[in-house]
This record gives sequence, structure tokens and C-alpha cells, in this order.
Amino acid sequence: MFSLAFNDRVMGLLRSGRPAGARFAAAHARALLATVVALAGCADKTDAEFRTEVAIAMQASITQDLGDLVVAACNLQAAAPSRAWNPTTDRAAIGQMIDAWKRTRMAWERVEGAVAPLFPDLNATMDARYEELLAAAGGDRNPFDGRGVVGMHAIERILFAPDIRPEVVAFERTLPGYCAAAYPATDSDAIAFKFQLVQRLIDDATELTTCWEPGDFNVGAAYRGLAGLMQEQQDKIDLAASGNEESRYANFTLFDLRNNLAGTERAYQLFRSWIRTHASAERADQTILDRFTLLAQAYDTSGGDALPQVPADWSSDHPSADALGTPFGTLWRQIRQSVDPSSNGSVVYEMNRIAVLLGIPEFVER
Repeated sequence: MFSLAFNDRVMGLLRSGRPAGARFAAAHARALLATVVALAGCADKTDAEFRTEVAIAMQASITQDLGDLVVAACNLQAAAPSRAWNPTTDRAAIGQMIDAWKRTRMAWERVEGAVAPLFPDLNATMDARYEELLAAAGGDRNPFDGRGVVGMHAIERILFAPDIRPEVVAFERTLPGYCAAAYPATDSDAIAFKFQLVQRLIDDATELTTCWEPGDFNVGAAYRGLAGLMQEQQDKIDLAASGNEESRYANFTLFDLRNNLAGTERAYQLFRSWIRTHASAERADQTILDRFTLLAQAYDTSGGDALPQVPADWSSDHPSADALGTPFGTLWRQIRQSVDPSSNGSVVYEMNRIAVLLGIPEFVER
């Protein structure tokens, strides 16, 4: 079973200090993509053969990113001090942890659309927001352990504790069970962060790599997940006005959006040979590609990892003309036009149109 082989190989490479994600995942991807090439050479493929082709290619791509995530989490753990953190003397170590955390986000955001619908429990423990996990746990007395509030955002909340925006603190203070974010102030807190909280992320990411079975990959669910992730681009920017958006501690929401888009576009490309067998899908397919390009340009224009500043009088329901004229308003409008499921010509609308042709259930906004 290749999933167990993946786990054994990754852990062996990690113990040896070699770059597990890059070496093993690349070799594994080459083997799987060789199969895809063989399948692609077959003429007059059936829908079932196209599904198999997409599943194999998507597994290869996702496996590589998950390998990178495991390695980045292990790098973060290795850099974490085993004693109380000092902002001055531990500046280099904190910088290394932040860099490693950013790499976990990059890897995750590129696979989130396909992975989250298939493995909701692991998606929750790795990527759920503070308020979601806090409510489920009934509070979080120890933010450094591996229980309750866990995952990438729990780690982010500690790494960026001195720099959290006031509106984020104001939002979180209203949550039952809230605990102020802070660096580990004692040796025991630092050890718990390193060997419990970060280890939980390593364990969950490693478990996720063992869940892939070639015959069980639900291509339809993965496709709907991609459409859903595009719709969530709008949700993520809408939440910025109230200080409860994703990656709010690092203020990296634009970084997340950029990698979500890149991962979705890459995964969507794996469906295109199948899509283009339907002449009636050609216009929808081209519209989706055009929208991907426009969104990428909008994200590049904004620059940096943070969203533009939200206007003081911003309302997502009824934005004023002046607010829409700001950099934030311009980006918000571009995202809304590109992903709104009800708008003819948006990515999600056209992906749903294609889903019908492929015999895949459409994405339905909840």
C-alpha cells in the first residue's frame, strides 16, 4: 500500500535529516505521472478512464505538497527553543519558525480545496480557526499543548503574538474561553509548544499522507472542493472587515488567497483533457482560465502578504462608491465578480456548468 510506504519513507528521511518532501514526493510523483502519460495516450477514453487519470495525477501533486508540509512542520519544531522564549536572544529562532510556518501554509493552501472535503476531521485539527476549535473544546486553558485549539492557526497565534492587530484582539476577547496570545513564558510552556502543539501538527499531517488510496479517491468531491475553495475567496476577504479572517495573526490573508488560487488552477488543469472532450464546455473552460488570470493579476497588484487596509466605513452588504474606490474595495469587487456562484461568468458558476457535463454533482453554497 503506497500510503504506508510514503509514511515510512518520509519518517526515515526526516530522521536522517534529508529533504523528505522534495526527494520522495518528486520520485513518487514521477512514477504516478508516468501512468498518467500512458493513460493520456489512449484514444477515445471513457469517463471512467478520465476519472482514473485525474485521480492519479491529483494524488501525485497532493502527495508532493503534503510531503513539503510535513518537512516544514518538522523544521519549525527543530527551530523551537526548549526554554522560555526571549524576543531578543531568540530572534533568529523565531524568524526560522515563522519561515517554516509560512511554508506549511503554502503547502496546505495549495491542496486545501481537494483535501478538505475528503478528510474533514484532519482539515479541522490542522486548519480550523481559533473560534471554531475554542467552541468545540469549551475553552483552551493551555494554548501550548496538543489538545483543544491546535493546528496551523494555533501555532500562528503564538508565533505572531506581539504583532496581532487590535481588531483581531477585540474580536477574540468576546469569545467564551478566550486566552490572550503570548510567547511561552516558562520552560514548561516552551517544551509543550515544541513537543505537543507542533508535534500534533506533524502527526496530523503525517496521518493525512497515509490516507491516500488510489481506488478510493473521489474525483467528484475533489472537483466540488475546488469550486468551494474559490467561493471561499469571497468569504475570506469579507471577514477581514471584522478582524476574524484566516491567518489574521500573521496578517497573511492575501498570501493564503494567492496560494489557494495557484493550487486550484493547478488542480483544475488536470481536468481539462476530460473537459475539452465536450465541445459545449470550451467557452466555460476558457472563461475559467481568464478569471484565474484576472485574479492572479489582482493579487499581484496588491502586493505583499496582507490584504489592503479595510476602509473605516466598509460594508460588504452595501459598500459605498468611495469605499469601492480604495485598493481594498477594488480587490473585493474583483474577487466577488470572479467567484460569486450566482454570477454567470464567474469561476464557480462555470465550474458548475462543466460539472453537469462531466456527471459530477454541482457545488452548492451553504
